[in-house]
Amino acid sequence: MDKYELRAIVLSGGLLSVFFFAVLYNSYSRKIDMPTCIPFDKTFEESKVKEIDKGLYEIYLVARMWTFDPEEIEIPAGSTVDFYLTSIDVVHGFHINEKGVNMMAVPGSINKITTRFEQPGIYRFVCNEFCGTGHQNMAGTIIVK
Repeated sequence: MDKYELRAIVLSGGLLSVFFFAVLYNSYSRKIDMPTCIPFDKTFEESKVKEIDKGLYEIYLVARMWTFDPEEIEIPAGSTVDFYLTSIDVVHGFHINEKGVNMMAVPGSINKITTRFEQPGIYRFVCNEFCGTGHQNMAGTIIVK
């Protein structure tokens, strides 16, 4: 092994270490929740907002060209929300900037993420994955009262 091969191996190992450190840092110290992929089930293809317990909600979001269903969601302040996201047609994105929520809606799969809405206000969610000619109109709102 010559010195250039050794340098390439050391550099690759160093970059890989930095990548793993960045993932672990963002996952644990910054308290960023990673989406969970759960097995597909037909019941997730119907959009709904379910109150499971006081302050605990499940929201089933269905992405389709070029809309989210439901487009407007109302919940009380202090609520913890489990978002279940799927797509009917193509790959879509789901992003709530103020909460750091970012998921992909992939046909035939369900992604889940949990977040808490402490402050009242209007939180916009958008599709952040180009999905066709109507992509720029694909948005919705979460109204926290």
